[in-house]
Amino acid sequence: MYKLLIVDDEALVREAIKEQMDWEQLGFICIGDCEDGVEALAFIKRERPDVVLTDIGMPFMNGIELTRELAENDPTVKVIILTGYDDFEFAQQALKLQATDYILKPITAAELETVIRRVGSELDAERRQSQDLELLKRQLMESLPQLKERFLERLVSVPMPLKQLQERLSYFQIQWNGPSLIELAIDVDEFELSLPSTLFDQDLIRFAVYNIAQEITAKYSGTVIFRDRENRVLVLLSGEDSDQIQELAMLVAEEIHSAVNSFLPIKISIGIGHTSKWEDNILLVHRSALSALDYRFVIGTNEIIRISDMEQRQRPEILSVVTWESELITKLKTGTQQEMDEWIMRLFAAFRDHIFPIDICYIYLQRIVLTMIHTLYEINSNSSHVFGEAKTLISDINRFSNLDETEAWMKELCGKAVSVIQGMREDQSVRQIAMAMDYVRQHYMDPELSLKSVCKHVAMSSSYFSSIFKQHNGRSFVEFVTDERMEKAREFLYLTSMKSYEIAYAVGYSDPHYFSGAFKKHTGDTPTEFRNKMNIKKV
Repeated sequence: MYKLLIVDDEALVREAIKEQMDWEQLGFICIGDCEDGVEALAFIKRERPDVVLTDIGMPFMNGIELTRELAENDPTVKVIILTGYDDFEFAQQALKLQATDYILKPITAAELETVIRRVGSELDAERRQSQDLELLKRQLMESLPQLKERFLERLVSVPMPLKQLQERLSYFQIQWNGPSLIELAIDVDEFELSLPSTLFDQDLIRFAVYNIAQEITAKYSGTVIFRDRENRVLVLLSGEDSDQIQELAMLVAEEIHSAVNSFLPIKISIGIGHTSKWEDNILLVHRSALSALDYRFVIGTNEIIRISDMEQRQRPEILSVVTWESELITKLKTGTQQEMDEWIMRLFAAFRDHIFPIDICYIYLQRIVLTMIHTLYEINSNSSHVFGEAKTLISDINRFSNLDETEAWMKELCGKAVSVIQGMREDQSVRQIAMAMDYVRQHYMDPELSLKSVCKHVAMSSSYFSSIFKQHNGRSFVEFVTDERMEKAREFLYLTSMKSYEIAYAVGYSDPHYFSGAFKKHTGDTPTEFRNKMNIKKV
């Protein structure tokens, strides 16, 4: 309900207006009436009506003066002017003072109801607009931390015009202690194996890391902390000069590292980047901190790593790519499992001595994988049967967080390659597998064809034969026999008019129903469906 006040110096008019209208049905409550503008102003300040219905001609303060006072001091109040014909010019003045509407005397109930309904609709619209605005303001305030975090992430990763940068810093109330900036990049290395490894638990622990870092950095002015989309915690510290904030960065990093290790069952690494003027190159500040963090791949986890220390460290001469690739090929083709393990250990020791950046390590590791794949190809072995798809194998390198894990994985890969190549060197086994495959192709129509009969033909044990058969062909013996028989069945269905049961017998199945089910499982169609499709294609 909206509140309405009637102002008129004629008591009969006030009473008539109050009595002739069904205010509640119109959505209003008539909260009172006054006989002049002075009395009305005092009433309005006290009772806060939404609408004032006022006459123009009144003693002490007329309707125009009342409207002017409300326009200046309480513009939310809607004013409806009651005017006679002779006072119409005054009504027009009132409208210029933002009066909502006017009504010519004498007033009818219908005219007044029309105006009141229109004003009520305006109040409804304004109330909805006000509610929407308040909702937007509340939502903005609630999302302000996220907006600030996204701005900071964009600040360190995307070039931004200086004017826009200054405006955004002012909007988010970010103030620096000086022109120089440095960044700490904090990331979780590993979670305790004894803890539940659900995503929720890990996110909770990552938030705890952020919370600890937030409490510590809150003690230092000119500092902001935020998280990026990789769940790393990033801290920007500011100061007057490079040496000052380098010392501050180390101090803050040690506090955070110690607190996290004391309170949480995890290990973290902290990278400290280069300093730069915030107006010049914030992107360098960010990239160098992440580069420092990446060195944990080589030097190990749970460390504080300064990019300046890594770049100034003396390194041995660069590894000869030609030499180690040649050694790898030799070990793959002629070495034992133990010799291969020892070679991998020497190679990774060299990686650690050189303290290569992570991207250089990845290049070396990718070349090792590619060299293995090429070596297997040269000796006619399908590398996908050994390692899986090459693309997957290459991308697997990126999932390891340190050299120790990568070394163990590389030993496993090289071990598989050595094992396969040793098997390939066993010519007798290769010939026996070839004999077995020829035997199947010649006797696929024999329903008595079996693993036992083939092994007897090639003089091998069933277990050993099964193992090396799948190793060389990527399929089990049963899968190979089924593939051969189904291929022949497809030929018969396409090229002949033989019945389904005749084809079953022709390809070695004594039970036509079993053949039909096996064919559908293998091809997705029954024999009849397959033949119909082939006939349609012929047409």
